[in-house]
Amino acid sequence: MLVRRELAGDEVSIRAVTAAAFARPGEDVPVEAPLVDWLRASPAWIPELSLVAVDPDGDLAGHVLCTRGTVATSAVLALGPLSVRPDRQRSGVGQALMHAVLGAADALGEPMVVLLGSTSYYPRFGFCLASDYGITPQRPEWAEHFQVRTLTVYDPALRGEFAYPEPFDRM
Repeated sequence: MLVRRELAGDEVSIRAVTAAAFARPGEDVPVEAPLVDWLRASPAWIPELSLVAVDPDGDLAGHVLCTRGTVATSAVLALGPLSVRPDRQRSGVGQALMHAVLGAADALGEPMVVLLGSTSYYPRFGFCLASDYGITPQRPEWAEHFQVRTLTVYDPALRGEFAYPEPFDRM
């Protein structure tokens, strides 16, 4: 498996992987699939942080991206969605994507990555509850799953309410 940046022409495969990863009974297209397209078209898009995992046969096995969010008035990263094709879940694809995107974010000099997600999955990548860092979610009901991962240039003065980029408001 190879992890690389998203390339022109990957959009359809990314949409298919995301739709399959987030499929729910009774839902034609999970909202996470168009979310990636909406983020790609927004000013929050960071091409260097949209990564795909490619199997040896050339098929996309997964995708992850970080886009521009804010804590108070400071720029930080919003991670998500992380998508792995159902037949490749629990095989290390998500782990490889997470390590790659966190390494790339750190190399770009970003201070922090924020996400809303499983507190049993993301702590293995260094994520902790955001409240431990004085970071609050836009919606209080998110608090128990709202997490941050600090990076090398993190400054403890970075505190306040986190805001996702606008496309997340459409969910």
